[in-house]
Amino acid sequence: MGEVIDIHTHPAFFEAICPNEELLEQRRQALGLYKAGATSLAHIHNQMQCAGIDRLALLPLDLTTQENQFIVSNEEIRQLADLDPRRFIGFASVDPYRPDAADALEHAFGNLGLAGLKLHPSRQNFSPSSSMLDPIYAICLRYNKPIIFHAGMSLEPNTSMRYSNPLEFEPVAARYPKLRICLAHFGFPWVLETAALLLKYPNMYADTSLLYFDSAREFYDHVFKRILGEYWIDRSLRHQVMFGSNNPRFEQIRMVEALRNIGWRAGTLDLVLGQNALEFLG
Repeated sequence: MGEVIDIHTHPAFFEAICPNEELLEQRRQALGLYKAGATSLAHIHNQMQCAGIDRLALLPLDLTTQENQFIVSNEEIRQLADLDPRRFIGFASVDPYRPDAADALEHAFGNLGLAGLKLHPSRQNFSPSSSMLDPIYAICLRYNKPIIFHAGMSLEPNTSMRYSNPLEFEPVAARYPKLRICLAHFGFPWVLETAALLLKYPNMYADTSLLYFDSAREFYDHVFKRILGEYWIDRSLRHQVMFGSNNPRFEQIRMVEALRNIGWRAGTLDLVLGQNALEFLG
């Protein structure tokens, strides 16, 4: 069994970047997690140990033109990654509407050394296939960095599903065949469309950070066995699906346990829980 990587976590409530109650409350409101508290590094490590997770990808979000705020900045991600470089993988985010978006991304990759890009079309209010994104995609290709896109529905305030239907991403995958793209949340509820894109485009991935019933076991069974059918992932998509939890919205330990008991072959589990993430990260 190789290392287990959670490719989709949100560190908005990590104690190290929550210096005061005002910022903590701002993030609660922005994410719709109204009872969340600041989380110590020791507690995060304990959560990881209990779930058997070795590394976390930490995702920020730049909303400077849409909402005049960051929900965790690139600099804060670098700060967190430096606290535990063995366990934390820091991603960048840029608001595509920023006049200096390309410069900000160059800084994030070239100076901050972040590992990839997180974009949220529904919250940042853009179409993935807009020509406005071409300079951003070009920088990702030049630095050999992947992109995680929010896809499908969102429980966050101020989000529309208009730009996050998985089919919105097909022109990007077709135009940039060397750009590694992850559709987060498996594009739920459009999981069949997500699976079709993965079958057609080898540069596309999806993560498992979806849980809209209370039970991870029941929900994964519903999505990965009933909607998709028993063998889609185990036989056809096993190299393009990555474990993601969407923590702190969902509990990592329940999701890892549910995946381990879904009935996939041991080799498929190794790929989904870690090996595919290493390929995706480059």
